Amino acid sequence: MKTGPDKIPLETEAFLRIRKWYLIAVAAIAVTVIVAQILIQLHLESQLDDSKVINVAGRQRALSQKLTKEVLLLEQSMPGTEQRREQVRTLRRTLGDWQVSHRGLQSGNDSIGLPPETDPDILERFRDIQPRFDALAGAAAYLVRHDTLAADSPEFRWQLDIVLQEEAAFLDRMDAIVNLYDARSRARLQELKYKEYLLLAVSLMILALEVLLIFRPLSLQIRETIANLVRSKAASETHLEEANRHFREKEKTLKELQELNYVLNHAALFANIRNDGQIVTISRKFLELLELSEVPKNVTFPELLTRNPGQQQYLRELFSSRRKVIRTEEIQVESPGGRKLWLEVSIIPFHEPDLKQSILIMCSDITERKRTKAKVEELTRRHYEERMQLRQLRASQVVEGQEEERKRIARDIHDGIGQMLTALKFNIESINPEQVAKTREKIAYLKSLSSDLIKGVRTATFNLTPPELTDHGLVPALQKMATELSKLTGREIEFLNNTEGAIRLESLAETNIYRVTQEAINNAIKYAGDASIRLTINRNGHLLSVVVEDNGKGFDPEELEHTRGQGSEGGMGVIFMKERIRFIGGKLFINSAPGEGTRVTINYNIATDENTD
Repeated sequence: MKTGPDKIPLETEAFLRIRKWYLIAVAAIAVTVIVAQILIQLHLESQLDDSKVINVAGRQRALSQKLTKEVLLLEQSMPGTEQRREQVRTLRRTLGDWQVSHRGLQSGNDSIGLPPETDPDILERFRDIQPRFDALAGAAAYLVRHDTLAADSPEFRWQLDIVLQEEAAFLDRMDAIVNLYDARSRARLQELKYKEYLLLAVSLMILALEVLLIFRPLSLQIRETIANLVRSKAASETHLEEANRHFREKEKTLKELQELNYVLNHAALFANIRNDGQIVTISRKFLELLELSEVPKNVTFPELLTRNPGQQQYLRELFSSRRKVIRTEEIQVESPGGRKLWLEVSIIPFHEPDLKQSILIMCSDITERKRTKAKVEELTRRHYEERMQLRQLRASQVVEGQEEERKRIARDIHDGIGQMLTALKFNIESINPEQVAKTREKIAYLKSLSSDLIKGVRTATFNLTPPELTDHGLVPALQKMATELSKLTGREIEFLNNTEGAIRLESLAETNIYRVTQEAINNAIKYAGDASIRLTINRNGHLLSVVVEDNGKGFDPEELEHTRGQGSEGGMGVIFMKERIRFIGGKLFINSAPGEGTRVTINYNIATDENTD
């Protein structure tokens, strides 16, 4: 209610006042919560970086000790032996990892998640340790390059002495760097604690001020407002009863006006006819729609609307109905000129002053709406057919991929296992017990052939879906695949898992990622030459990355596109890999150059699978 001509209602004024103070209170609390959350998130982000840096720095100590141990092992092996070559390869990998981590701790490395170092004290420590690092790295690199040096040669003994002399100094300085990292992390944690205590005190102070300055005065204001409303209620009930009486009278009048208003609002196309179809009146616009200038004589309304006898009979029955309710129908009519029209007809029965019943016909031209609806239905049908064709195309691509997989397995069995079985059969048949020496040679050959046959069978069966993929998920299945392929092929396949916790995806996504990774490793085994292979799994937020890389022969991507255009098997293999990843909504990147190795990266957003779960 208003207390003056320029004042707002009491309830509105109270509501605005409550809303203003409530919003101020909520905003103050929200600001403190947001600031606290920002500080916590920033600290957590820095803690993750510090944890990774401390981990890699500690790993540097272990790698330096491992490097020294592997140099000492070279002293115990003879040059030119397989043992010496294997030790040199191991030393080369250790040296490479050690150097990458050392540079990453200073300049940053995205592949192992290291940010660039900006602390001047730590950088000064690295500058101090650099001569020791260079001496150790130089001695190890020299032994790798000159892997034919004898253990008692002066050059070998000189490099070995350098490694043994510099290791202790390097470890002492690396311990100091690790301690600096730990101290910095503790200092940041202590700073966050102080900030949280300060924000807690501010939040408690804001709550106390809100209780004293906002909520207590508001509660008093609300109680006074409620009392005023209760007093106003009694006065309002008296006025309400009188208003209800006037409302009922006006409602009756309003219904009559609504009926009249309905007729006036739909008078664009109307006609007044009798039950037998005789036309009493018809609007000029109706005649123009029917392409007539005046009503023909001795023509009923159904005959005026259409020349089709069946439709005329239907309209007579529709207009002669005795029902007293308003009905709406959609009918198709034909003008005397032959133009087909769609009308929405409202049939309104009413009594004239002479007590004779007649029918008021209200029409709307819906021809264009009908045409639009027909076009929409046609477009819907075409869209449905296009979707069905797209599904058929995808199904054919899946079937084609399955057929290619079957052909590859059949080819592996025929070219590998089949040939070895044939050789095994011929050698068994050619054994002559009387020729003891040749029999022994053939038996030894048969043993070797049987071992190769068993290895070939294991390789072929392993290419099928492993049980680890269904039971434990993608990461254990990829680790198992790397181990088994390393055993079966004799190639070194390194597996590196940089994720934490179990990762389960949708079955289709796991299968396709597994198959594409398997294809990438098989390609590296076939075409990369005598190269090391590394399988790495990374997770950054919702992005899962699977990387297969080798340091082998590499290839020219443009030449691969050319061979794909000619329908070669290599080009089609890349097509199927990309189709599989595209089908699950992921992305595939292939980077390679002749002589520089190959890197295949699979990126998949696991947020979709987590939301589905």
